[in-house]
Amino acid sequence: MLDNDGIKAMKLPTKEEAESILIWGHDKNPGPWLDHSKVAAKAAEKIALKCGLDGNKAYVLGLLHDIGRYEGVTGLRHVLAGYNLMNEKDYLNNARICLTHSFPNKDINSIFGEIDCTEEEITKIKTEIDNYEYDDYDMLIQLCDSMCMAEGVCLLEVRLMDVARRYNTCNQNILNKWNSYFDIKEYFNEKCGINIYELFHEEIVKNSMYGRKNGKGKSPKNHR
Repeated sequence: MLDNDGIKAMKLPTKEEAESILIWGHDKNPGPWLDHSKVAAKAAEKIALKCGLDGNKAYVLGLLHDIGRYEGVTGLRHVLAGYNLMNEKDYLNNARICLTHSFPNKDINSIFGEIDCTEEEITKIKTEIDNYEYDDYDMLIQLCDSMCMAEGVCLLEVRLMDVARRYNTCNQNILNKWNSYFDIKEYFNEKCGINIYELFHEEIVKNSMYGRKNGKGKSPKNHR
C-alpha cells in the first residue's frame, strides 16, 4: 500500500484529504450521495485488495467520484464539475475518474438525468473520454458506482433498476451501458478468483432482499 508521499506523487489526495473534500462538497449540497460515495469507496478498496490492486488508491478514487455533486442536483454537469474541481487541485487521477465513472462504454448519451452542459462542454467530455484507455481503476469505480446505494452494496440489478425508476427513463443506450457493467463484474470475478458478491454477501442480502431502511418510495435524484 502506498504511503502519503506515494499517493501525492500519483496526483491523488490522501484519505484524510479526500474525506475532507467530500464533507466540504456535501455541506454545499447535502444528500444521500455522501453515503453512496463512502460505500463505493469501501467496496472499491475491498475488491482492489482482493485482486492485487492498491486499496488506498481505489478508496480515494471511489470516495470522490461524485464530488461534482457539490454544485447541486445536476445530470451530466456533475461529471464535468468534478473533473474541473479535481484538476484545479492537481488530483489528476481523481479528475479522470470523475469523467469515466459514468461511461463504462464511453457513450455520453447513456447518462441518467439531463444533458445539462453546453455543446462546447459536451465536446470536451467526449474528447477526454475517447482519449482514455480505461484501466482497472476506471472499471473498478464504474462497477462500485453501479452496485452501491447509500444504504450499502447490493445486486447490480437492484441498483440499476433503482436509478432507472428515479429518473423514469430507459433506452437502448442505457441497456448497452448496463451490459457493460455486467461485463466489468465478470472481469473482476475472474481477476479476484471468486464471485465478488461473496465479499459483500450479508450486505447484499440485506439491501437487495429487504430494501431501504424506510421500506418505501424512491430515493431522491441526488442519491447516487
